[in-house]
Amino acid sequence: MGKRRKNNLQITFNILPIDEKATRLAVEEYLEIVRQYRQIGFVRREAAITQSYTYREHQSTNAMSKQTEEIATYNVDKEAELQAKDKLLELAMSKLSSMQREVIQRSYLDNEGEFDYISCGEMGISDSTFRRLKGEAVGILAAALKLTIFNKTDEISFEVG
Repeated sequence: MGKRRKNNLQITFNILPIDEKATRLAVEEYLEIVRQYRQIGFVRREAAITQSYTYREHQSTNAMSKQTEEIATYNVDKEAELQAKDKLLELAMSKLSSMQREVIQRSYLDNEGEFDYISCGEMGISDSTFRRLKGEAVGILAAALKLTIFNKTDEISFEVG
């Protein structure tokens, strides 16, 4: 075997660096919303109607209360939004490997809330492998769910070495 030649010119483009912490938090928030929706469903808002036994002088603004209309609109829109998020998460989860899917399911979507080291033992993998799979899966989900957050730097870095 001959010597392997080392490439002397290395160029790195860091045009859109990802803010990993903010992206992870956005994905975790999304997963928590879907987990709650799957466990308890959608809780509808209801109008609070109470009787008033005191006389109230109405102003001449001719403004009408739209409380019932706003509540009905919220109930329909919010439930449709949660169903769409659940469907989109299912589609995004199908892009993960089976191990990554199991890691996300155990870490975020199961209702037991067990610690990661317990999941590692049950899955038969090391803690570092579990964390690596979890990080990769969160990155894939962030891209699939369009939750990637970029740093706000205008720098373009070039490394020549």
